[in-house]
Amino acid sequence: MRFLVILAASLAGSAETLHWPQFRGVNGTGIGQGLAPAEIGPTTNVIWKVPVPVGHSSPVVVGDYIFLTGEEGGKQAQSSRDKITTDGKLITFCVNRKTGKIVWRRDVPRPRLERYQPTNSSASPSAVSDGKNIYVFFGDFGLISYSLDGKERWRRSLGPFNNVNGHGSSPIFHGNRVFLICDQDTDSYLLALNKDTGETAWKVERPEITRSYSTPAVYQPKTGPAELIVPGAYQLNSYDIETGKRLWWVRGQSWQPKSVPVVIGDMIYAHSWEGGGEADTPTETPSFDEILAAWDKNSDRKVSKEEFQDPKFAKGFVNTDLNEDGFLSDREWENFRARRSSRNSLVAIRGGGRGDITNTHVAWHMQKFLPNVPSPLVYGGVMYLIKDGGVLSTVDPATGKIHKQGRLTGALDTYYASPVGVDGKVYFVSQQGKVTVIKAGADWEILHSADLEEETFATLAPVEGHLYLRTRGTLYCFGAR
Repeated sequence: MRFLVILAASLAGSAETLHWPQFRGVNGTGIGQGLAPAEIGPTTNVIWKVPVPVGHSSPVVVGDYIFLTGEEGGKQAQSSRDKITTDGKLITFCVNRKTGKIVWRRDVPRPRLERYQPTNSSASPSAVSDGKNIYVFFGDFGLISYSLDGKERWRRSLGPFNNVNGHGSSPIFHGNRVFLICDQDTDSYLLALNKDTGETAWKVERPEITRSYSTPAVYQPKTGPAELIVPGAYQLNSYDIETGKRLWWVRGQSWQPKSVPVVIGDMIYAHSWEGGGEADTPTETPSFDEILAAWDKNSDRKVSKEEFQDPKFAKGFVNTDLNEDGFLSDREWENFRARRSSRNSLVAIRGGGRGDITNTHVAWHMQKFLPNVPSPLVYGGVMYLIKDGGVLSTVDPATGKIHKQGRLTGALDTYYASPVGVDGKVYFVSQQGKVTVIKAGADWEILHSADLEEETFATLAPVEGHLYLRTRGTLYCFGAR
């Protein structure tokens, strides 16, 4: 908790109290302070609820205000090559957290509508605040900064992006900069912008990285510069937060990471799940030269969809043809091989290394019982992992030993929202809106269950005895009456 205390103290001079300043709160840990109701539901401990535009972003709370993003209108793109201009809107709005009244709303036109899988939206990234301003990102537009009273400060066009599932990475704030992961199937990069002007402070190309949907975290070692911890396809990287210089990396991650690294003291916990398996032995895949010899009939050192003969691989052509030119290149095939050989992974890393620290600083790792999207929660000396199907595992964060596993009865569902710990309880919300509250601890027990009867992708925000939770079309404020 040392880092959280330091970070919270550094924000004390802000114009507003940063209660829950970004996705998953302070540094993305998912830990709240104060009291919280043990029971919540559609009619249980509801202080207020208000309809809101559709979106997946999670509530960010600054002082008396909640900030969210949403979308309206638009036509679904079918390819990264589509040049679709729509009449859709990308929305940022501010809600009074005491009354639920919408204080202001700002719309920007949608210059394009990229592809989004059905469980994603163009308003998935959550806002971030420095206490005086709000910063929001839309994959269909770029970054925009508003003052807390809704005045636009600057906008920065970004994209278009080559990401078949749409963006999911949220911006974060540190020092005087806003940071954003822009990973995609081609031309991935990490961006640092001046918070006052939107101008580029530094940009790091990540050509070896394909699509990912993670949000970075900050690690402050006892000595040396602060580090930006950035997940990516097949590896986790650390960058000097001032210069963008890569400091260290850990290999062995899976494809398409989606969760936030969790930093507790000098330990960093990072999780990735997609494309990799749970088996100990990686999947063998022929080399590019081998498939050229077998399939490249016209000897152009590329493989077309028509030449793609093996039915085991044919279904994966769309995900393998990263630049969508109808051919597989050497780089694309090597990415395919890496995807097939990667393993699902949760690693515990001791901070302080340099270079490749895979064999020197990884304290422990897990491959099984891991979430797809939800980030791990480390709360009260216990790690919580929620796997699709409602499988909850508690883990010793020091050793990786599993304490207890069981299913969240009545919520055997898919999970996108990350767990949150506050007031000795941990809250889980499934895609179908099933809420489960457990008593925190290695030997957890269910305290309460309810059904909000509406799809939920956002992570709740606990602030001063209240829980702010966004479903598909509603923002709830829960609190003990």
